[in-house]
Amino acid sequence: MAPSFVFPPNLQALENEGDDGLLFVQNPIEISSLRSSELEEFVKSVAFDLSDKELFCVEEQDVFDRVYSLIKGFSNLTPSCKLNLVESLRSNLSVLLPNVDSLSRVSQDHVDDVPILDRVASHRNAFKIYTFFLLNIVLIQESNIGVNNNSKTTMSSRKKQPVHTWSWEPQRARILNLIANSLEINLPLLFGSSDPDENYLSFIVKNVFSMFENAVLLKDSETKDALCRIIGTCATKYHYMAQSCASVLHLMHKHDFVVTHMADAVAGAEKKYGDGSLASSLIREIGRTNPKDYVKDTVGAENIGRFLVELADRLPKLISTNIGLLVPHFGGESYKIRNALASVLGKLVMKGFRDVEGEVSSKSIRLRTKQAMLEILLERCRDVSAYTRSRVLQVWGELCEEHAVSIGLWNEVAAVAAGRLEDKSAIVRKSALNLLIMMLQHNPFGPQLRIASFEATLEQYKKKLNELQPNPASESVLDGLTSDGDTCNEDGEVDSGNEEEVGKVTKRQQDSLTDSCLPQMEEGNVQNDSSVPDVGNLEQTRALVASLEAGLRFSKCVSATMPTLIQLMASSSATDVENTILLLMRCKQFQVDGSEACLRKMLPLVFSQDKSTYEAVENAFVTIYVSKNSMEAAKNLLNLAIDSNIGDLAALEFIVGALVSKGDISTSMISALWDFFCFNVSGTTAEQSRGALSVLCMAAKSSHGILVSHLQDIIDIGFGRWAKVEPLLARTACIALQRLSEADRKKLLSSNGTRIFGILESLITSFWLPDNIWYAAADKAIGAIYAIHPTPETLASDLVKMSLSSVFDCGGGDELQKDIEDGCSSVLLTVQLTKLSRYLFIVSHVAMNQLTYIESCVRRIQKQKAKKDKTDAESQHVPNGMAPADAVKENGINAELGLAASEDAILDSLSERAEKEIISGGSAEKNLIGHCAPFLSKLCRNFNLMQKYPELQASGMLALCRFMIIDANFCEANLQLLFTVVENAPSETVRSNCTIVLGDLAVRFPNLLEPWTENMYARLRDSSVSVRKNAVLVLSHLILNDMMKVKGYINEMTMRLEDEDERIANLAKLFFHELSKKGSNPIYNLLPDILGKLCNQNLKRESFCNIMQFLIGSIKKDKQMEALVEKLCNRFSGVTEYEDPSSAADVRQWEYISYCLSQLAFTEKGMKKLMESFKTYEHALSEDSVMDYFKNIINKSKKFAKPELKSCIEEFEEKLNKFHMERKEQEVTARNALVHQQKVGSLESLMVHGSTAEECEEADTVEDGGEVIDPSLKGVTQSLNDVSKSKPLKVEEYSDVSSEVLESEQGENEIQSAKVHHLRGASKSRVKKTDMKDQKRDTSMSTRRNLKAGGVRVVIIRSPNIG
Repeated sequence: MAPSFVFPPNLQALENEGDDGLLFVQNPIEISSLRSSELEEFVKSVAFDLSDKELFCVEEQDVFDRVYSLIKGFSNLTPSCKLNLVESLRSNLSVLLPNVDSLSRVSQDHVDDVPILDRVASHRNAFKIYTFFLLNIVLIQESNIGVNNNSKTTMSSRKKQPVHTWSWEPQRARILNLIANSLEINLPLLFGSSDPDENYLSFIVKNVFSMFENAVLLKDSETKDALCRIIGTCATKYHYMAQSCASVLHLMHKHDFVVTHMADAVAGAEKKYGDGSLASSLIREIGRTNPKDYVKDTVGAENIGRFLVELADRLPKLISTNIGLLVPHFGGESYKIRNALASVLGKLVMKGFRDVEGEVSSKSIRLRTKQAMLEILLERCRDVSAYTRSRVLQVWGELCEEHAVSIGLWNEVAAVAAGRLEDKSAIVRKSALNLLIMMLQHNPFGPQLRIASFEATLEQYKKKLNELQPNPASESVLDGLTSDGDTCNEDGEVDSGNEEEVGKVTKRQQDSLTDSCLPQMEEGNVQNDSSVPDVGNLEQTRALVASLEAGLRFSKCVSATMPTLIQLMASSSATDVENTILLLMRCKQFQVDGSEACLRKMLPLVFSQDKSTYEAVENAFVTIYVSKNSMEAAKNLLNLAIDSNIGDLAALEFIVGALVSKGDISTSMISALWDFFCFNVSGTTAEQSRGALSVLCMAAKSSHGILVSHLQDIIDIGFGRWAKVEPLLARTACIALQRLSEADRKKLLSSNGTRIFGILESLITSFWLPDNIWYAAADKAIGAIYAIHPTPETLASDLVKMSLSSVFDCGGGDELQKDIEDGCSSVLLTVQLTKLSRYLFIVSHVAMNQLTYIESCVRRIQKQKAKKDKTDAESQHVPNGMAPADAVKENGINAELGLAASEDAILDSLSERAEKEIISGGSAEKNLIGHCAPFLSKLCRNFNLMQKYPELQASGMLALCRFMIIDANFCEANLQLLFTVVENAPSETVRSNCTIVLGDLAVRFPNLLEPWTENMYARLRDSSVSVRKNAVLVLSHLILNDMMKVKGYINEMTMRLEDEDERIANLAKLFFHELSKKGSNPIYNLLPDILGKLCNQNLKRESFCNIMQFLIGSIKKDKQMEALVEKLCNRFSGVTEYEDPSSAADVRQWEYISYCLSQLAFTEKGMKKLMESFKTYEHALSEDSVMDYFKNIINKSKKFAKPELKSCIEEFEEKLNKFHMERKEQEVTARNALVHQQKVGSLESLMVHGSTAEECEEADTVEDGGEVIDPSLKGVTQSLNDVSKSKPLKVEEYSDVSSEVLESEQGENEIQSAKVHHLRGASKSRVKKTDMKDQKRDTSMSTRRNLKAGGVRVVIIRSPNIG
């Protein structure tokens, strides 16, 4: 019998001579020394022996040595030799395996036969040898491939190899599959025990796990499956569990690519053998792991988490029985493990409780387990980690998608999702939005979620339920969802046994019920009970009513999120905006109340600079409003135009223009809009016609040819009888005229020029339009005149004259001129205020348009000149590239004379002169508009008249402001008037308009407005919300566009951060956010000044903290933070230790400065600066609140500090605490001394008050500044003790004797007799309270100085001089 083969540690170990009776290599052959021909012959001989002899020939020493030699030099073999050797070994092992099975049958009949035992030993030896050699071939070949891949990085240029080349991947898969199959045979027979040889299993498992570390190898599915089978079989069938679990966990902690494959191996073992012991053991080991270990090993935590999720997906029922081992990890600090456990619970809820069979008790236990898992998921929605909260919400979304959330739990999940919309983390908000989208998409309540629809249907089915239930239970119908629809066990858990029935009833009835009741409800009719569809018996009706109540709650919950969704659309996070828009689109699809109005709030987002946000808005707009049939899309657009405000109209115009350019708004849609405008669609209203024309005007901005085909319709309908029905139609028609192209204008003038100007003139001067519409229409009409008239100033002058004549109905021109210039009140008394207001509007608006017209003419001339210069430059060059001599000479002369520059100067001069002539005119006489200027100025200065007629003041001030914008001299003359009105006008409309004009004036005449900067900032304190909002907008525009320097009044803007109006506060935050982006962040330089001024403001502490926290948060640079530490510390020096410690203002300032310090992001340098500046703030450490802020700084600094700095911080902390206690003790001592001093002073006052007239006369004989010695010191001391025991007396009521009581070095107090000055008159025995207050302050300061000096032994009681 051949020697036994024992698996060595490695291949080379076979050459070492082992124990007697063991097979080892005796005569190895060096393969590398053989020539190729010899090598091939050698391989063929070995292969022949393996195939020709018995399977056990490999035990023979000669064959064993030769095979060993070939495997050792396997890398040196040619591909054909490799193939030959591998096939020989593999085929022999594959033949050997069936022989083992047949051997097992023979051995049962001949248990004790020696030949049978020898055959078993031979089979075992051969089996182990073949397995050992084949696995070593795999290891050698894989190591060679790895070396080749590392050394040869570029293999694409290799020559094409022959067809019959060595292909390793199939061979590797065959070998590993054969080894996996070998584990399935009757190995206990071969190894003589229930489990195979430990040495054999160890060798197999060790090498298989080493192959799992090769990611490339695992890409081959056959190889990967074979490796998974080997692992599963060894661990499960042969109980090689502990080592396998340790290796699996080690691999997963080390490599992330093995996670899925390990899950496949574990699941495959459970499926094949029906034994989940490997999975249970792994879960047990994971559960035993200390949660803190996962905090350090983040990669391992993530991989273990993924493994658990994969395992839960493959083995949900097995994991559900072991989930208790993992739940404690929810309390661990690793959010990745918590994320994974949340995913595991989701998988288990979806898959672990399907097909529940068995006894009622086991079913109840499983349902309670499911309910507990759902409760854990709800609780984890409030996890401390944003990543976990986000993942849990995603899990709930997956559960909704799989219809794994019961109706009873639906609204609870919806409420949690709605609450998470306000989470501080963007990823959580994104997950919450996606969850709500999923809940809407898969809701069990029907395709409509209108609250009114549910209420109407619910009311009728409640009546139906009352009829079916003569004795209604006391509990609510919604409770019936859990008591009747579900089965409650003794522990109060819900059994969803009847949930399917509820769902079926709901799905069957919901579509018809909610929709069928709505039309009647809207018409005001109530259905009779007989019309309600019958859903079945009492239980089914009760279940449906409960479902309707749940649906109503869900609808209200989603509808209540609309204000939050509006805020999210203004978020700085693009994901918030995009997902909010998607949710709103889904809400509109299900007709959720308020979703339509919210969607309109997204229109201004088209101006967003974020491309993804703009694309989201555009896609949503197209989906909701445009991607319909032409008539429906046209109706959607015109309804938008009708209901939108000014801001939404601007956004709508922008997006319509973009869609027209891209072709998303088709010609058929344009035709449909024209049909609505021309009343070709039945039922069209004048308002819809106006909306259609408005949309067409928007489209005309991108495509000028849209309006030209219906010019006549625009004139006839826009200014015809329909304009009286819908007055705004005339205004829209004027806008359409302004949108005409140059060619279309010429066409209009040639055909209907006279008529159209007559219509516009009539529109401006007549009174058929209401007052609230006339101003808007006249604005656009005057603009249309200046846009299409060849000489608009002539028609404009006629309009001004006509309006003037209608106001001042008098024939004498000279008399009228004199009255206007003098501002005579007799004229005003005879004037209709409406006509005067309209006249002021017309004349000022004509003046503004004239200014714009002059500027457009200048631009046109400059453009023509540039075009002419370009043409001349091109014409100067002849074909051969040489310029004519005359042209060159002329250009040289022009350049020398500077004619080109003089032409530009002349043009600028003419432009400036034309602008001045609008109001000021020439020196000799004034023009038409200029005549109105002095009258307007005097009218606005008549405050009594203006306050009596607010509407006239609004028109007058608007006209005055326009004139000021046009003319600098007029502006300078009336600036005082403007600021007087903007501060004192009772009408907030007037103040608001004037505030806006201040911004325009600051742009046009910055030098004139510069001295009034403080007054402009003062508008931020206005009582009107509208005025403050406009002031914030104006100042933000001026400062951010560098039109106004940030002055020392910026603290007024910071106050608006805490404005009572939320919109103003948000605008202020936006201003400072944008300001922080400019240059090197101006807020850094402004912050100390802002702090100083805010400390003196009457601000609430909370408001101050919020303001400074926001401002400091906008400073990001470490250097600026470090510099701020020093600047803020120096501000403590402003409040010295010699001031009154009871001063609340000083203490408050200390607290504010220390709060600001605590908000800084301290670096190592910043912390060192704080320590170095100790002397600047040591006097403030006596306050507990100041000390608390410094403790916060120290606690934050310890987190990032290095060991060296940390020790310094700890020493600094000890120093602060010690100094704080010393200062507290000193203050207590000072207060005690002050109280003692007051008691002594009270004693002396009593003594002076109780002295006799003789004593007073004796005192008269003493010279001023003399000293009176009390002969009885003992009496004084006794009196002092009596006073100290008695009730404290008010010092002010007695004499003006002051004292300084100081603690002596020995802790004793010595009191000498007082020095009392001569008192003149009995009335001088009392002092004024003001004198005593001065005495107190002097005493306090003196006490502090003496305490600091260490104390004085002798105490002198002095009386202050009385003048």
